[in-house]
Amino acid sequence: MKINIACPATGQQKLIEIEDEVKLQNLYGNRIAQEVEGSVLGSEFTGYTFRISGGNDKQGFPMRQGILTNTRVRILCAKGQKTYRPRRAGERKRKSVRGAIVGHDIAVLNLVVVRRGEGEVPGLTDEPVPRRLGPKRANKIRALFNLSRSDDVRKYVITRTFTNKKGREIKKSPKIQRLVTPLTLQRKRAHRAAKLRSVLKNQQEALEYKKILAQRLAEKREVRRSMISKRRSTRKSAKETAE
Repeated sequence: MKINIACPATGQQKLIEIEDEVKLQNLYGNRIAQEVEGSVLGSEFTGYTFRISGGNDKQGFPMRQGILTNTRVRILCAKGQKTYRPRRAGERKRKSVRGAIVGHDIAVLNLVVVRRGEGEVPGLTDEPVPRRLGPKRANKIRALFNLSRSDDVRKYVITRTFTNKKGREIKKSPKIQRLVTPLTLQRKRAHRAAKLRSVLKNQQEALEYKKILAQRLAEKREVRRSMISKRRSTRKSAKETAE
Protein backbone atom coordinates (compact mmCIF):
# COMPACT_ATOMS: atom_id res chain seq x y z
CA MET A 1 0.00 0.00 0.00
CA LYS A 2 1.21 3.49 -0.84
CA ILE A 3 0.92 6.07 1.93
CA ASN A 4 0.80 9.72 0.87
CA ILE A 5 1.62 11.94 3.88
CA ALA A 6 1.05 15.71 3.75
CA CYS A 7 2.27 18.33 6.23
CA PRO A 8 0.21 21.56 6.02
CA ALA A 9 2.70 23.47 8.21
CA THR A 10 5.57 23.07 5.73
CA GLY A 11 3.61 22.46 2.52
CA GLN A 12 5.58 19.25 1.83
CA GLN A 13 4.36 15.79 0.88
CA LYS A 14 6.02 12.42 1.15
CA LEU A 15 5.05 9.14 -0.53
CA ILE A 16 6.10 5.91 1.14
CA GLU A 17 5.27 2.33 0.25
CA ILE A 18 4.60 -0.28 2.93
CA GLU A 19 4.50 -3.97 2.05
CA ASP A 20 4.64 -5.29 5.63
CA GLU A 21 1.18 -6.67 6.39
CA VAL A 22 1.82 -6.42 10.16
CA LYS A 23 2.12 -2.62 9.90
CA LEU A 24 -0.87 -2.37 7.60
CA GLN A 25 -3.03 -4.32 10.07
CA ASN A 26 -2.90 -1.25 12.35
CA LEU A 27 -4.56 0.84 9.62
CA TYR A 28 -7.30 -1.63 8.63
CA GLY A 29 -10.67 -0.86 10.17
CA ASN A 30 -10.01 2.86 10.62
CA ARG A 31 -12.29 5.39 8.94
CA ILE A 32 -11.77 8.73 7.22
CA ALA A 33 -11.14 11.56 9.74
CA GLN A 34 -9.85 9.16 12.40
CA GLU A 35 -6.37 9.67 13.83
CA VAL A 36 -3.60 7.07 13.88
CA GLU A 37 -0.25 7.02 15.66
CA GLY A 38 2.77 7.55 13.42
CA SER A 39 4.77 4.83 15.15
CA VAL A 40 2.65 2.15 13.43
CA LEU A 41 4.18 3.19 10.08
CA GLY A 42 7.78 3.12 11.25
CA SER A 43 10.24 4.32 13.88
CA GLU A 44 10.99 7.56 11.94
CA PHE A 45 7.38 8.72 12.61
CA THR A 46 7.50 8.18 16.38
CA GLY A 47 5.57 10.90 18.19
CA TYR A 48 3.66 11.92 15.06
CA THR A 49 -0.11 11.73 14.76
CA PHE A 50 -1.80 11.43 11.38
CA ARG A 51 -5.40 11.95 10.26
CA ILE A 52 -6.84 9.81 7.48
CA SER A 53 -8.12 12.18 4.79
CA GLY A 54 -9.01 9.77 1.99
CA GLY A 55 -7.64 7.36 -0.57
CA ASN A 56 -8.60 5.14 -3.46
CA ASP A 57 -8.74 1.44 -4.19
CA LYS A 58 -6.76 -0.56 -6.74
CA GLN A 59 -9.22 0.30 -9.54
CA GLY A 60 -9.01 4.04 -8.77
CA PHE A 61 -12.40 4.56 -7.08
CA PRO A 62 -12.10 7.22 -4.33
CA MET A 63 -13.07 6.75 -0.70
CA ARG A 64 -16.20 8.66 0.31
CA GLN A 65 -16.89 10.00 3.81
CA GLY A 66 -20.15 8.80 5.37
CA ILE A 67 -20.30 5.41 3.63
CA LEU A 68 -19.57 3.03 6.50
CA THR A 69 -18.31 -0.01 4.62
CA ASN A 70 -14.96 -1.35 3.42
CA THR A 71 -16.30 -2.30 -0.03
CA ARG A 72 -17.34 -0.49 -3.18
CA VAL A 73 -20.97 0.62 -3.48
CA ARG A 74 -23.10 2.42 -6.06
CA ILE A 75 -24.87 5.50 -4.71
CA LEU A 76 -27.29 7.93 -6.32
CA CYS A 77 -25.45 11.25 -6.65
CA ALA A 78 -26.99 14.68 -7.17
CA LYS A 79 -25.68 18.21 -7.59
CA GLY A 80 -23.35 19.36 -4.81
CA GLN A 81 -22.11 15.89 -3.85
CA LYS A 82 -18.51 14.77 -4.20
CA THR A 83 -17.28 12.59 -7.09
CA TYR A 84 -20.11 13.82 -9.34
CA ARG A 85 -20.64 16.79 -11.66
CA PRO A 86 -24.11 17.05 -13.24
CA ARG A 87 -24.26 17.86 -16.95
CA ARG A 88 -27.92 18.94 -16.92
CA ALA A 89 -30.17 20.75 -14.44
CA GLY A 90 -31.73 18.34 -11.93
CA GLU A 91 -29.74 15.38 -13.22
CA ARG A 92 -28.91 12.50 -10.86
CA LYS A 93 -26.68 9.53 -11.54
CA ARG A 94 -25.63 6.34 -9.82
CA LYS A 95 -21.86 6.27 -9.30
CA SER A 96 -19.45 3.72 -7.81
CA VAL A 97 -17.50 4.90 -4.77
CA ARG A 98 -15.34 3.21 -2.16
CA GLY A 99 -16.48 3.12 1.46
CA ALA A 100 -14.81 5.20 4.18
CA ILE A 101 -13.29 2.23 6.08
CA VAL A 102 -9.70 1.22 5.24
CA GLY A 103 -9.38 -2.32 3.93
CA HIS A 104 -7.07 -4.68 2.01
CA ASP A 105 -8.12 -3.32 -1.40
CA ILE A 106 -6.88 0.24 -0.78
CA ALA A 107 -3.99 1.11 -3.12
CA VAL A 108 -3.23 4.65 -1.90
CA LEU A 109 -4.07 6.10 1.52
CA ASN A 110 -3.84 9.85 2.19
CA LEU A 111 -2.69 11.01 5.63
CA VAL A 112 -2.31 14.54 7.08
CA VAL A 113 0.08 15.44 9.90
CA VAL A 114 -1.94 16.57 12.94
CA ARG A 115 0.82 16.57 15.56
CA ARG A 116 4.56 16.55 14.93
CA GLY A 117 7.04 14.48 16.87
CA GLU A 118 10.44 15.41 18.21
CA GLY A 119 12.47 14.29 15.19
CA GLU A 120 12.36 15.82 11.72
CA VAL A 121 11.31 13.64 8.78
CA PRO A 122 13.38 14.34 5.63
CA GLY A 123 11.16 15.47 2.77
CA LEU A 124 8.18 16.13 5.04
CA THR A 125 9.03 18.50 7.90
CA ASP A 126 12.64 19.57 7.35
CA GLU A 127 12.34 22.33 4.69
CA PRO A 128 9.26 24.57 4.52
CA VAL A 129 8.06 25.18 0.97
CA PRO A 130 7.18 28.88 0.56
CA ARG A 131 3.74 29.67 -0.78
CA ARG A 132 3.93 30.76 -4.40
CA LEU A 133 0.88 33.00 -4.06
CA GLY A 134 -0.10 35.19 -1.11
CA PRO A 135 -3.59 36.01 0.14
CA LYS A 136 -5.85 38.02 -2.12
CA ARG A 137 -8.70 39.17 0.12
CA ALA A 138 -8.14 42.40 2.10
CA ASN A 139 -9.09 40.92 5.49
CA LYS A 140 -6.82 37.91 4.97
CA ILE A 141 -3.87 40.19 4.16
CA ARG A 142 -4.62 42.14 7.36
CA ALA A 143 -4.72 38.90 9.35
CA LEU A 144 -1.42 37.70 7.85
CA PHE A 145 0.52 40.90 8.69
CA ASN A 146 -1.52 41.80 11.81
CA LEU A 147 -2.66 45.13 10.33
CA SER A 148 -5.28 47.52 11.64
CA ARG A 149 -8.09 49.12 9.67
CA SER A 150 -6.09 52.35 9.30
CA ASP A 151 -3.13 50.59 7.58
CA ASP A 152 -2.93 50.60 3.79
CA VAL A 153 -3.33 47.00 2.64
CA ARG A 154 -1.96 47.76 -0.83
CA LYS A 155 1.56 48.19 0.57
CA TYR A 156 1.60 44.62 1.98
CA VAL A 157 0.51 42.66 -1.10
CA ILE A 158 2.86 39.75 -1.81
CA THR A 159 4.33 40.12 -5.32
CA ARG A 160 6.24 37.49 -7.23
CA THR A 161 8.99 38.06 -9.79
CA PHE A 162 9.49 35.74 -12.74
CA THR A 163 11.13 35.75 -16.17
CA ASN A 164 8.79 35.56 -19.15
CA LYS A 165 9.44 33.89 -22.51
CA LYS A 166 11.10 37.02 -23.87
CA GLY A 167 13.64 36.99 -21.04
CA ARG A 168 12.25 40.00 -19.21
CA GLU A 169 11.71 40.07 -15.46
CA ILE A 170 8.08 40.78 -14.56
CA LYS A 171 6.51 41.50 -11.19
CA LYS A 172 3.00 40.24 -10.60
CA SER A 173 0.67 40.99 -7.70
CA PRO A 174 -2.93 39.91 -7.16
CA LYS A 175 -5.86 42.31 -7.40
CA ILE A 176 -7.06 42.86 -3.83
CA GLN A 177 -10.63 41.72 -3.30
CA ARG A 178 -13.15 43.46 -0.98
CA LEU A 179 -10.87 46.50 -0.66
CA VAL A 180 -12.71 49.61 0.56
CA THR A 181 -11.35 52.67 -1.27
CA PRO A 182 -12.69 56.22 -1.77
CA LEU A 183 -13.81 55.17 -5.24
CA THR A 184 -15.86 52.21 -3.92
CA LEU A 185 -17.43 54.47 -1.28
CA GLN A 186 -18.26 57.03 -3.99
CA ARG A 187 -19.87 54.31 -6.12
CA LYS A 188 -21.82 53.10 -3.10
CA ARG A 189 -23.09 56.63 -2.42
CA ALA A 190 -23.98 57.10 -6.11
CA HIS A 191 -25.86 53.78 -6.13
CA ARG A 192 -27.74 54.73 -2.96
CA ALA A 193 -28.59 58.19 -4.36
CA ALA A 194 -29.80 56.67 -7.63
CA LYS A 195 -31.98 54.25 -5.66
CA LEU A 196 -33.43 57.13 -3.60
CA ARG A 197 -34.08 59.16 -6.75
CA SER A 198 -35.87 56.18 -8.27
CA VAL A 199 -38.07 55.78 -5.17
CA LEU A 200 -38.97 59.50 -5.11
CA LYS A 201 -39.68 59.46 -8.86
CA ASN A 202 -41.95 56.44 -8.47
CA GLN A 203 -43.82 58.14 -5.60
CA GLN A 204 -44.26 61.33 -7.67
CA GLU A 205 -45.49 59.38 -10.68
CA ALA A 206 -47.90 57.44 -8.44
CA LEU A 207 -49.36 60.72 -7.10
CA GLU A 208 -49.76 62.12 -10.62
CA TYR A 209 -51.42 58.89 -11.75
CA LYS A 210 -53.85 59.02 -8.83
CA LYS A 211 -54.72 62.66 -9.72
CA ILE A 212 -55.34 61.78 -13.37
CA LEU A 213 -57.38 58.73 -12.32
CA ALA A 214 -59.52 60.82 -9.93
CA GLN A 215 -60.01 63.44 -12.66
CA ARG A 216 -61.08 60.80 -15.20
CA LEU A 217 -63.50 59.25 -12.72
CA ALA A 218 -64.97 62.70 -11.95
CA GLU A 219 -65.38 63.35 -15.70
CA LYS A 220 -67.10 59.97 -16.12
CA ARG A 221 -69.45 60.74 -13.25
CA GLU A 222 -70.23 64.17 -14.78
CA VAL A 223 -70.95 62.61 -18.18
CA ARG A 224 -73.20 59.97 -16.58
CA ARG A 225 -75.00 62.64 -14.50
CA SER A 226 -75.61 64.79 -17.58
CA MET A 227 -76.90 61.79 -19.57
CA ILE A 228 -79.31 60.85 -16.74
CA SER A 229 -80.56 64.46 -16.52
CA LYS A 230 -81.07 64.57 -20.31
CA ARG A 231 -83.09 61.34 -20.21
CA ARG A 232 -85.22 62.66 -17.36
CA SER A 233 -85.88 65.96 -19.18
CA THR A 234 -86.73 64.08 -22.40
CA ARG A 235 -89.17 61.79 -20.54
CA LYS A 236 -90.73 64.79 -18.77
CA SER A 237 -91.23 66.72 -22.03
CA ALA A 238 -92.67 63.64 -23.72
CA LYS A 239 -95.07 63.13 -20.81
CA GLU A 240 -96.20 66.77 -20.93
CA THR A 241 -96.75 66.55 -24.67
CA ALA A 242 -98.86 63.41 -24.22
CA GLU A 243 -101.05 65.11 -21.63
